[in-house]
Amino acid sequence: MKPSTLHLMVGLPCSGKTTYARQLAQETNALLLTRDTWHLKLFGDDVGDEQHHERHNLLEALLWDIAEHVLKIGGDVILDFGCWKRAERDAYKARANELGVNFKLHYMDVPVAELHRRLELRNRNPDNDTFFIPTTELDKVIAKFQPPAEDELN
Repeated sequence: MKPSTLHLMVGLPCSGKTTYARQLAQETNALLLTRDTWHLKLFGDDVGDEQHHERHNLLEALLWDIAEHVLKIGGDVILDFGCWKRAERDAYKARANELGVNFKLHYMDVPVAELHRRLELRNRNPDNDTFFIPTTELDKVIAKFQPPAEDELN
């Protein structure tokens, strides 16, 4: 039996992470865990609320518990979390190593101008699976984002 694989989606908002993750889930028969989808269903679009980040972190911990269980019983998992900081990505890779499962990072590298274009379209046509993100918030995230280094992509 092949070892399970933890797939980690990395990229900024509007980079296509969730779209690609859905396709990958179908191709690999993996469990897809998209934090934003769960957040929106449980708490609504609360961007700007003082508890937004705390809720996001709690959901991420809960979804990891689910992912860990599925990986242990032989299933593949896709974490669609964004993972904007190297430390986050390294932590998930270390967790995969501790479980003895494969780890695959999927980086959605999209130019800033294209992110802004996609955000404008997304904000004009909201759906139940995405947050409304003001352009100023996207710019703050872009400034904090740490793109994966070459050694992370191998």
